[in-house]
Amino acid sequence: MANDFTGQVTTTADTGQLDSLRKLTHILYALYAIFWITGGVTALIAIVINYVKRDDTEGTLYATHFAWQIRTFWWYLGWMALSGVFAITVLLFPVAIAMWSVLSLWMLYRIVKGWLYLNDNKPMYGGNSAGR
Repeated sequence: MANDFTGQVTTTADTGQLDSLRKLTHILYALYAIFWITGGVTALIAIVINYVKRDDTEGTLYATHFAWQIRTFWWYLGWMALSGVFAITVLLFPVAIAMWSVLSLWMLYRIVKGWLYLNDNKPMYGGNSAGR
């Protein structure tokens, strides 16, 4: 009887933890979605939370969403830095403008796709591995 009770508590705790991770992942997508309005501050908050809570997502579909969000952040930042270098030069300024436009659309695509997959309880990479 004690084993059944312990199993029920574990299942309840696991369900509660999964619900908490699901809510957190929704919040993180929302933080990434409004980063244009906040000048990037919410993206910085989201990436810190991604790294702090990443170990809690191991073995769940949320690990793939965290990996997706982390990769999106770093690729975006890297390409923005490169376009910033281009913006400094007069000749490559039009290239920088084009890069900013494409990056904005790409970031929007990654946020929407990830959020829709989360809504459907689907992992981002077709499995439960985070693909670190």
